[in-house]
Amino acid sequence: MRSWSAPNIPKLPGESIPLSLYDTSARQVRQTDPGPTARMYVCGITPYDATHLGHANTYHTFDLVGRMWRDAGHQVHYTQNATDVDDPLLERAAQTGIDWQALAEREIELFRGDMEALRIVPPREYVGVTEVVGQVADLISKLAAKGVTYVLDGDVYFNVADAPKFGQVSGYDEREMLALFAERGGDPDRPGKRHPLDWLLWRAERPGEPAWESSLGKGRPGWHIECTAIALDHLGAGYDVAGGGSDLIFPHHECGASEGHAATGEWPFAKFYAHAGMVALDGEKMSKSKGNLVFVSKLRLSHDPMAVRLVLLAHHYRADWQYVPEMIAAAERRLAVWRSAVGLASGPRAGELLATVRERMADDLDTPGALAAIDAWAEEALAGSGSDTSAPALVRDVADALLGVAL
Repeated sequence: MRSWSAPNIPKLPGESIPLSLYDTSARQVRQTDPGPTARMYVCGITPYDATHLGHANTYHTFDLVGRMWRDAGHQVHYTQNATDVDDPLLERAAQTGIDWQALAEREIELFRGDMEALRIVPPREYVGVTEVVGQVADLISKLAAKGVTYVLDGDVYFNVADAPKFGQVSGYDEREMLALFAERGGDPDRPGKRHPLDWLLWRAERPGEPAWESSLGKGRPGWHIECTAIALDHLGAGYDVAGGGSDLIFPHHECGASEGHAATGEWPFAKFYAHAGMVALDGEKMSKSKGNLVFVSKLRLSHDPMAVRLVLLAHHYRADWQYVPEMIAAAERRLAVWRSAVGLASGPRAGELLATVRERMADDLDTPGALAAIDAWAEEALAGSGSDTSAPALVRDVADALLGVAL
């Protein structure tokens, strides 16, 4: 599947600082330690509606991770999927009378445009689930050969009793897991299952639903196994960061980690499980099912996309927050101030600013702290302080390379 165009990222002078990031599975901030190539997988959209601020918050977060690694001299191997066949997509297509493939293609194209406008560095591989059905089926067959699956009315389930590390990513107890499983696409009450938390790997063909011929018969993948298969194929086990929104902690990342462990024998499947917070509107999490969405495509019709990015940067990535229209107005004011400051012929020396922004970003992506540092420099510059003619250009590059904001 085609990705989107990559922005140019300036090279900054001086020494970078290793990135420390909150690891959900460890319940603490730890220093990332990638090799020459840092490997990251971020779970993509189910394309039945346009990109909202909650999506943008997630992909922006992991764009910052990649930018910090690049500043440290690493190559970044980034893979993302698009769940271009799934129940919500099929349901929306039926409701609207649009062919499900046409709906997915339309929304993926809109997503590409939103990501490009926000200057999100694209993945090396952008993979649709419909492109890898055979690979997913082969992985399920491998799991079956290891004895961790069973068949129920033609569907294939993972037996949670055969997942000794299950629960270690989320840290949730069984009561929490059961509640979230029912809420987030699981089927705990299906008759015939060995355990309510057993999850669906392969859905046998149903009348009126798309299905593919495979080694498992005709059908389509369950939800979690697709990401495991794609990550294994492109990144291998033990990759550096598995990312997504905090609503993917359970069941998605929990199940995927156990699938990877069962398939390869390696634990952890990813070295870090990192998650972005939820964005709310009118007091509720922004979600397609609730319909309380602020679409990036609509925001950028009337606002500079860099102001949209500054709205995201104003919140720590792990925080849950509520969007209000004043946020975009404040971001546009900040953007105007920064652009005025870097447009000056000279300003205060910027070497200390670069060090501060690196330090703040290396500390679990402290974007509010990074913004405050640039705000302070801009205020001094616009007050006429400083005579360093190279400073405005350096500040422009700092905002671009580390924060993704083009001034």
